[in-house]
Amino acid sequence: MTTSTTDLRALADLIRRPIITEKATIALENNQFTFEVNPKAKKPEIKAAIEYLFKVKVVGISTMNPPYKKKRVGKFLGRKPHYKKAIVTLAEGDSIALFPES
Repeated sequence: MTTSTTDLRALADLIRRPIITEKATIALENNQFTFEVNPKAKKPEIKAAIEYLFKVKVVGISTMNPPYKKKRVGKFLGRKPHYKKAIVTLAEGDSIALFPES
């Protein structure tokens, strides 16, 4: 897969933020990191973005589209924005510093 500089700059917009939950923290022991990504992102794009941004080797990716959650504001019922979750498994020895030491 060849990527130009335009594609590399667009890759940074695919990854929104890391997801820090109890389950995601437990998965860190297996070298698995959880990220919220753009809902239209595909697995090869997510892999390229993680490898480019963090300079690591990605072994596997699992993605999921959780269902919408309801949100009530007064008498109006709406829903929270949609997101896509990606669980990225890194190669042995690679790591991402989610909690940088100061």
